[in-house]
Amino acid sequence: MRAFRADDAFRFFGRDRAAHDLAAHWQANRLTILHGPSGVGKTSLVQAGVLPLLDTETTDTLPVGRLSYGSAFPVVDGATYPTAALPPQHNPHVFALLSAWAPQESPARLAGLTLESYLRSRPARQDPYGDPMLVLLAIDQAEELFDDFAQRQVYREWFLDQLKRALDADKNIRLLMCVRDDHLASLMPYGKKLVANDHRRVRLDPLDQEEAREAVTGPVRGTGRLYERSAVDRLLRDLSAESAPGDLRAEPVRLQAACSMLWRSLPPGVRTITEAHVGDVAATDKQVTAFCELMVREVAAEHLEGDTARLMSWLARTFVTQLVTRRRVRVRENVTAGLANVIIEALVRRDILVRDAEWCELSHDRLIQPVLQAAGPVDLSASGTDPDGLLGSAELALRDRDLEQAKAQAREALTRVRGDRRLEAEIHTFLGNIAHQEQEYAAAIEHYLRAAELFESLSAFDAVGRLLVGMGWLRLAQGRPDLAVDELNIAQGRYQHDLSIKTAFAWALWHDGAPDLARDTVTGVLEEDGDALDALQARGEILASMGRSAAALADLERASPLQWPSTKAAHALASARLADVQEVTPAIQKEIREALDDAPDSGPVWLYSAWINVAQAARETGDETARETALATAGEHARRALKARSPSLPRHLKEKARKLSGEK
Repeated sequence: MRAFRADDAFRFFGRDRAAHDLAAHWQANRLTILHGPSGVGKTSLVQAGVLPLLDTETTDTLPVGRLSYGSAFPVVDGATYPTAALPPQHNPHVFALLSAWAPQESPARLAGLTLESYLRSRPARQDPYGDPMLVLLAIDQAEELFDDFAQRQVYREWFLDQLKRALDADKNIRLLMCVRDDHLASLMPYGKKLVANDHRRVRLDPLDQEEAREAVTGPVRGTGRLYERSAVDRLLRDLSAESAPGDLRAEPVRLQAACSMLWRSLPPGVRTITEAHVGDVAATDKQVTAFCELMVREVAAEHLEGDTARLMSWLARTFVTQLVTRRRVRVRENVTAGLANVIIEALVRRDILVRDAEWCELSHDRLIQPVLQAAGPVDLSASGTDPDGLLGSAELALRDRDLEQAKAQAREALTRVRGDRRLEAEIHTFLGNIAHQEQEYAAAIEHYLRAAELFESLSAFDAVGRLLVGMGWLRLAQGRPDLAVDELNIAQGRYQHDLSIKTAFAWALWHDGAPDLARDTVTGVLEEDGDALDALQARGEILASMGRSAAALADLERASPLQWPSTKAAHALASARLADVQEVTPAIQKEIREALDDAPDSGPVWLYSAWINVAQAARETGDETARETALATAGEHARRALKARSPSLPRHLKEKARKLSGEK
C-alpha cells in the first residue's frame, strides 16, 4: 500500500510512458505541475519511475522534498528541538524543504537560510561538455502549502516568494511540484508568478488497460510463476471502471491491494495463476479493506494475543486526525504512542504503516476509511495513559492546534515519568516550546533549564548546547541581555562549531550595549559562512543602527525577503538615510508601517521609525510646518521606543532615544 521508492524501480511497472514523458517535461520546463487524484500514484511515478531515468552526468537532482516536517516541532538526533534556539525569522515551509535536501545539516543553520542562498552555496556542477548541469528540484504533496492545518498565509506567500527568487537566480533550475487534484486550483495561479509562461501541467490518470496489464504481470516475471491471460482479464474486469465511454481505467491503489492479497492467498506450489485463484480476491470492491483487515489481524495475533479491535482503535486514534486525514507520528526510542515499536515495524513490513528515521504514518489515504470502519466508534482525540503515549498525544493535540489539551497531556506525562531521564527531558523541552509560543519566557527558561540538566547527565551535549541557545534568546526577550551574554558565552565556548550560537551571542552583545563587539562577532560568522541568513540580517540591522546605511543595505538586500519586523524597519531606516534619497518614499513609509504593525511593542522598531521621521524633517527645507510635524512625530516615536518591552531598547540606544524624545 505504500508508495514505491527509487529502490523499488525494478518492480514498478505500467507507467513507462508516463515516466518518460514526465522526465522530459521536468527537464524542459522551468516548472512542471504533476496532478491527479489521491491514490493515482504520483509519488510512486516520481520516485520509482522518473528518478531512475535521469542521467547523473547531465542533471543534478536533489532529494524529493515536502513542505511539512511532520510535527509541531522539529526533531534532531531523536530529541525535540528547542524552538527558541531557531532564528526567530525562519519559515517552516522553507525549513522543511531544506531539511529534506540537507538532512545532515544543522537545523539552526538551515533555519537561517533562504532557498536561494542554500542552492547558491552548493558546488556548481558541469556535464562532460563543460556546460552547467540542470538542477532538478521536486516538491511532493504540495497541497501541504494550502492545507488548513498548514502555516498561516504569510508563511505560504513568503515561501513562494523565496521559491521565485531561487528560480530567478539560476536559469538552470527545473522545478517539479506534485499536487492532488483538489488543490490544483489553489496552486495554478502561482505558476505564472513563479516562471511566467514557462510551465507545464501534467495530469496522471488511473492506469489504462495496457498499463494495468503490465502492472499486474510485470512484478511476477522471474518469480517462477506466471498468469493465465484469463486470470489477468478477470482481475482487470473486476477492478476497472469507465472514466469515459469505452475507456476502462484501474486505480493503482486497488490493483496494488488486490494483487498483494492474491499473492498471499496462493497455495504452496502454485506455478500458474488461474482465473479460479483470482475469483475470491477480485469479486468485491473492498480489496483495500480486506487487505487492511488481514494485515492488522496478523499483527494482532503475533503481538497482542489476537486483540484486533484494540490495534484498529489504536491505529485510528494515533494516525487519523479529527479532520479525517493522515497524521504523521514521531517514532520514539522503544514505545510509540503507547505501543511497542516492534508492533510499528510489523505494520511497516505489511505496508499498513510507512516510516522514515523519525516519523511514521498510514501508508496511504485509502486506508483511513477501512481503519475507521473497523475501529468502530472512536474518539480521535483520545490518548494513552503511559508517559510516552501521553507525550505523543500532546504532540498530536498541538498539531491539531489544541494548545490547552497539549499542555494538559504533557503535564500529565511529566507526573508519570519513572526514572526515564531522556523522556523527562523531552517532556520539559516540549513544555518549554509551548511556553515560548505563548511568550511565557520565565516558564520556558525553567523547562529548558531542567531539560538541559537531564541531557547533560546523559552526556547528550549537543542537546544541552541547543537548549542554552534557546535560553539565551529567551533572556533577550525578557529584557535581560546581561544574562543572555553569560549563557551564550558559555554555549559558544562549549560548541565552537555552531555558528548559530555566535550569531545569537552577537545579538546579546548588541542588546547589552556593545555594538562594535557585536558587529565584529557576526562578521566573524559571515567570514566562515557568507550565506548565513540570520547573520546577514543581524549585521545589517547593527550597521543600520550605527548609521552605516550603505553597508547595512548591502547585507539586508542579500538577506531578503525580510520578514522580521526589526530588520524590515532597519532596511527602511537605511534606505531613508541614504544621501542620494530625495524624500522618504511611499515604499519606505509602507515598510516601516508594516514593521510597527507587526511589532507594536518593539523598542528598536519605534526608534528606527523616529529616526526615519528625523530624516524626513531634514528634507523638508521649504515647508516648516511639515518639518515641525515630522520632528514632533519623531519625538513621540522615541518616547514609545523607551517604553517598549518586547524587546526593550539596547542599552546604548536608550540615551539617543531620550535625547530625541526631549526627556531628561
